[in-house]
Amino acid sequence: MAEITRHHTGKRMSQIVVHGDTVYLAGQVGTAGASVAQQTRDCLEKVEALLAEAGSDKTRILQTVIWLADMADFAEMNEVWDAWVAEGAAPARACGEARLATPDYRVELIVTAARG
Repeated sequence: MAEITRHHTGKRMSQIVVHGDTVYLAGQVGTAGASVAQQTRDCLEKVEALLAEAGSDKTRILQTVIWLADMADFAEMNEVWDAWVAEGAAPARACGEARLATPDYRVELIVTAARG
């Protein structure tokens, strides 16, 4: 049976959960009130740091779910995403619209990756 390890664990959630060679990240948000582009960059910086801590990197991302507060921001978010994603290593991805924790958040990313 594969071991489960948790990092940055609070009462409500862990920022990282590792099960075997799979890394699950909690939803990552950017600086509240910043532009969609800046919030996306912030999210991606957090994702990279958490993946590195878990022994992975952006080339090992299996799936990303992106929530936008407004699908009208899709192109602005994608401009940052497209510049960041590793060529030839684009993960499976879904993007939808959702009401986020506060109206100041415009983007949230949820990432699953492989270790190694």
